[in-house]
Amino acid sequence: MDERLLRRWLAELIATPGLTAIDDPALAWERHVVEALTLVPLLEAAPEGPLADVGAGGGSVGIPLAVALPGREVVVIEAERRKCQFLESWAEQLPNLRVVWGRSEEQATDWAAVAVAKALAPPPIAVEWLLPLVAPGGLAVLFVGRSADAAVIAKVAGLLAGELVDGPPGLAVLHKTGPTPPGFPRRTGVARKRPLA
Repeated sequence: MDERLLRRWLAELIATPGLTAIDDPALAWERHVVEALTLVPLLEAAPEGPLADVGAGGGSVGIPLAVALPGREVVVIEAERRKCQFLESWAEQLPNLRVVWGRSEEQATDWAAVAVAKALAPPPIAVEWLLPLVAPGGLAVLFVGRSADAAVIAKVAGLLAGELVDGPPGLAVLHKTGPTPPGFPRRTGVARKRPLA
């Protein structure tokens, strides 16, 4: 893994206004790199195919994973154009990184082997945004902290052909059991206005 590349990305992330509230390099390394890399063992055991990072921001999950897993395509999906421009500058240096400007609800369904999100939205909303992207047999992984309501996450996942499975502490790992049901994803903004749980 190219640690120098990650440290250069982190320095640019910190220096670019609006991408992270953390300005201490050591803390930023822990939160943006080390936490992202905790997913590597899970992803190495996941089905082959593209990884989608939804609400990618400055790339604090997608870029470390693209560096750590050069054999896997990483698709970073971000709705803010300014953040996409930052990500695109890094896609030039990482051949397995692709940037998509848009919202998850606007993307095709059932195509990603894995979808991940960190600090995207409350878990019921984030589950609805991630699971439709995932192909049957794939995984959706949310950073949720230790106090997340597993029953609520499981309920929403069940409505979207997913099931909550065992995963590391602080993560909700969802297995996609079948194709995305008709009617999903709902129109842009509906999940936030009318959460499923």
